[in-house]
Amino acid sequence: MGRAQEPREEVTMATDAQAARGAPASGELADFGYTQQLKRSLGLKDLLVYGLVFMAPTAPFAIFGPVFNVSHGMVPLVYLIGVVAMIFTAISYREMSRAFPIAGSVYAYAGRGLSAPAGFLAGWAILLDYLLIPTLLYVTGAAAMSAIVPAIPEPAWVVFFVVVNTVINMLGIETTARANRIMLAALLLVLAAFLVLAVIAIVQGVNGAHWSTDPIFNPATFHPDMIFGAVSVAALSFLGFDAISTLAEETKGGPKVVGRATVLSLLIVAGMFIVQTYLAALLLPGKTSFVGTEAINDAFYGVAHLVGGGTFKAIAALTVALSAALADSLVAQAATSRLLFAMSRDGQLPRFLSHVHPKRRVPQRAVLLVGGLSVVLGIVFVGQVETLSSLVNFGALASFLLLHVTVFGYYIVKRRKRSYGMHLVIPLIGFVIIGYVLWNADLHAKIGGLVWLAIGCVILLVRKFTGRSISLAQPS
Repeated sequence: MGRAQEPREEVTMATDAQAARGAPASGELADFGYTQQLKRSLGLKDLLVYGLVFMAPTAPFAIFGPVFNVSHGMVPLVYLIGVVAMIFTAISYREMSRAFPIAGSVYAYAGRGLSAPAGFLAGWAILLDYLLIPTLLYVTGAAAMSAIVPAIPEPAWVVFFVVVNTVINMLGIETTARANRIMLAALLLVLAAFLVLAVIAIVQGVNGAHWSTDPIFNPATFHPDMIFGAVSVAALSFLGFDAISTLAEETKGGPKVVGRATVLSLLIVAGMFIVQTYLAALLLPGKTSFVGTEAINDAFYGVAHLVGGGTFKAIAALTVALSAALADSLVAQAATSRLLFAMSRDGQLPRFLSHVHPKRRVPQRAVLLVGGLSVVLGIVFVGQVETLSSLVNFGALASFLLLHVTVFGYYIVKRRKRSYGMHLVIPLIGFVIIGYVLWNADLHAKIGGLVWLAIGCVILLVRKFTGRSISLAQPS
C-alpha cells in the first residue's frame, strides 16, 4: 500500500500550554511542535505483547533462588507486594501518557509537565536504565548459552544476539511486532508446560509437595524488612511496562491505548509471576533457603527437573537464555532507540540520532548506536550480571521518582486540578515506595547512579553557561 493510501495519523491531546488553559485538543502531533515521522501501526494488542515480552513471563526462572532466600520461601508474596508497589508508578505513566502522547517516556513527561531541564535529568536518569538493560540481557543470555554450548565463548554469543536483534529492529516496527508475537508465544508455551507439570507433581506429592498457603504467607518466617528487601531484587522483573510509552508515536487508537497497555501488561505479567512461583515453592516444602551460589542460581531449574526431568530442565534453561538474549533485548533496543530519538530531536543529544529511515520509518541511527554500544559494553561486562542489574535498577527507579513528582506538578500545580486522589495521593504513595526501594539499593549502584546523575547536572550547567538553551519543540 502506498503512502497516499495510509490512514491519517492522529493523536488526541492538547499541548501542555493548551491543557493548562483548558483549551480543546486539536488532535495533531504538531500540537507539540513535531511532525509525524514514525509509522503508526501498533494497536493495544501489540503494546501488550511488547510489554509482556520486555518483562518476560518466565523472568522468575532466572532469579527464583535469590528471591527465595531473601523471602524465606515466600516468593509469590514478594511478587504480590512488588506489583502493588509498581501499580502506582504504572498509573502515573498512564496519566502522563494521556497528557503527552509522544515518544520519550518520562523525559517528555517531566520536560513538558515540569520544565525542560527537569525533562533532561529524567531522560538522563532513565538512559542509565535503557542503555544498560540491553547489555544486561545480552550478557545474561550469553552466559546461559555458553553453559549450554561451552565451545562458543560468551563474547561471540553477545555479538550474534546483537546482530540478530539489530537487523529485526532495522526492518521496521511491524517486523519487530511480529517477532515479539512469535517470541511471546514460545515463552507462554514453556510456561504453560511448567504449570501443568507442576500441578500434576503437586497432586502426586512429588518431593513431599502438598497444597499450602505457606509460600504466600508464613507467619513463622515473615518479617516486613525481609519482604521489602526481596522486592528490590524482584523489581527488575517488572521493569519494561514503562517502555511501552516510548512507542506512543507508533500507536494508533489515541493516547489512552498506551496508558491502558501499561497498566494491563503489568497486571497480567504479575499474575503469571505469582502463579508460577507459588507452584514452584510448593514443590520445596519446608525449605526456606538454598546454600551456595550454584544452588541459588540453579534453584528453579532444580524444580523444573522435579516436574519434568532432565529434558524439561534443559528447556527451562534454554528459555531463560533465549528470552533474555533475543526477546527481551529486542524490545529493549527498540525502547532505547526511541528515547534517543526523542531526546536528540529536541537537541538534548546529538541531532544525527533523530534521523528516521524514509521507508522503514524507524530511527535507524539510534538503533545502530544501541547495537554498537551493546557489543562494546557486552564484551566489557561479560560475567558481571550483578553489577549491571544494580545500575539498571537505579536508573529506572530514579526516573520513576521524577515521574511521580511530574504528575503532581503538572496536574495539581500547573493545571490546578482538584483530582487529589489520582494526582496527589497515588503519586505520593508511588514516590514513597520507590524511594524506599531505592534507599535500600546496592551501595555501589547508588554511587554509580549518583555519579551518572552528577554528570547530567554538569552537562546542564555547561549548556546553560555556553548559551545553549534547554528547551523542547513548540507548536508552530
